[in-house]
Amino acid sequence: MAMNLDNCPQCGKLYVKNSYNACPACLRAVEDQYQACVQFLRRNRTSSIYELSEATGVSVRQITKFIREGRITNREAPNVQTPCEVCNGPVKDGHICDTCRMKLSRDVNHLKEDVKRRDEERQKLGNTFQIKDRGDDKKRL
Repeated sequence: MAMNLDNCPQCGKLYVKNSYNACPACLRAVEDQYQACVQFLRRNRTSSIYELSEATGVSVRQITKFIREGRITNREAPNVQTPCEVCNGPVKDGHICDTCRMKLSRDVNHLKEDVKRRDEERQKLGNTFQIKDRGDDKKRL
């Protein structure tokens, strides 16, 4: 029976692979950070992510990870907002802010319109054969 060993991405120590991809010591450290955040938020529910980070010593990145994992929710911390993955603006829910979400939605709609327009142009052409199509056929052979 082979043991799957790996180096911990956080501390570099050798450990038996697990679903958390970290050694037991680092897992305990992350859990301690989480508990520190929860304890602080129970006393200071209206604090921001930066106040939480400063008070607990837990990085904003790790707090963001707790939020994205669903371990810290808006009910527990209504003012804790994560940075948008596109523009770094504040995000209350999800990964991107409303402005970036609307822009992305607009871009997707424009892309759909372009594809539809191209399909309509192809249908207008019907079964005509263009010179550039003939070259593509030769490449396939």
